[in-house]
Amino acid sequence: MVGDCRRSVRRGDPAGGGGQNWRSADMLADGNRPMESDYVRRHHQHDPTENQCSSTLIKHIKAPVPLVWSLVRRFDQPQKYKPFISRCVVQGNMEIGSVREVNVKSGLPATTSTERLELLDDNEHVLSMKIVGGDHRLKNYSSIISVHPEIIDGRPGTLVIESFIVDVPEGNTKDETCFFVEALIRCNLKSLADISERMAVQDQTEPIDQ
Repeated sequence: MVGDCRRSVRRGDPAGGGGQNWRSADMLADGNRPMESDYVRRHHQHDPTENQCSSTLIKHIKAPVPLVWSLVRRFDQPQKYKPFISRCVVQGNMEIGSVREVNVKSGLPATTSTERLELLDDNEHVLSMKIVGGDHRLKNYSSIISVHPEIIDGRPGTLVIESFIVDVPEGNTKDETCFFVEALIRCNLKSLADISERMAVQDQTEPIDQ
């Protein structure tokens, strides 16, 4: 899967339309349901400038919210489900304002990223982070990921919504920049779904490594 993701990301690499777009990590970009729109209004509002792009992606996962959130909330261990991250070190305790240093696997136009935890809400199941450094061109990048309960095939499932805003690098278009970031997020959400659903089958439904 990582190899497929790398090929997809490289096709959209912004060397290293205004407004906020709706996309789908499930490749069902044919509109969104009222509940999804409500979650986006509540948790995923961005206000991009003329030189920024923003987008929102959704993923439906056949695993319960506590299990999925137990992976998503680990700001200190994003490699639990993000396939491009090889190592992560958090400076100090994990709390709002904590900074992590991330090492990126080969195949991407970067090797490191410095990221700050902006929000971690265990009640609403929302995590937000901002990139504050690194050898890449994702300047002023912020993302929000939220996790919501839903029923899939008659069983407890999870709706995951992830949105971002980022500067458009010089020499690239908004579409190119959005395509690149969306490809990364799609890979992360696919991996999150694969791991969560495998754990659900194994009945590992309690939050892990709290």
